[in-house]
Amino acid sequence: MMEEPTPGLQKLQEDLEILKTMAAQMAAYLPSDVLFWPLHSVTMPRLTLGGYLMRQHRLVALFNLLTQEQQNQLQAAMTEYHTALEDRTVIFEQKAHKELDSRLRQWSEHLRDMRADRGRAVNYATAAEIRVMIEVMMQQLQKFPYQLSSEYVYRLKNVDSGLLARWRKGPFVWPEEWQSAYPQTEFWWLYGEPK
Repeated sequence: MMEEPTPGLQKLQEDLEILKTMAAQMAAYLPSDVLFWPLHSVTMPRLTLGGYLMRQHRLVALFNLLTQEQQNQLQAAMTEYHTALEDRTVIFEQKAHKELDSRLRQWSEHLRDMRADRGRAVNYATAAEIRVMIEVMMQQLQKFPYQLSSEYVYRLKNVDSGLLARWRKGPFVWPEEWQSAYPQTEFWWLYGEPK
């Protein structure tokens, strides 16, 4: 009898299905004016560059937790994604910067709401996805041939310094299996919670 996958592994399998769907629609999504692209399933999140890159980061970092078939599916989805990006450097940059603006506002508002209502802190692990999306988009925009606007670096530093001022270090907030994908030195906001 097969064991049930842990919640972290189950979520990783869901991430792969979402990533495959996002990769399949990336070529249509990139040149569109839509930032939060609806996928053709009510159970899936909307397609964004941040959502795709967050899942790709996690799946690549945790590649060894996937079956051979899942690894092949991941490779195929990533190939489809990279094909969609060919000759679309400027379009990717513009869309990523637009999403960064939206995600930074969303993250700032969430942290502000948590300060005003401590009861919202219980949702921190879920909300931290926003900060991870910001991080992976910024990392991507710092790679050739892209350019990251310094405006977003400055804005993120301001938000992070406000969070650090009331930060309490603690355990990793996501499933234990994912921890190796998010080293504490780089993803410090996943190791604890706001006071």
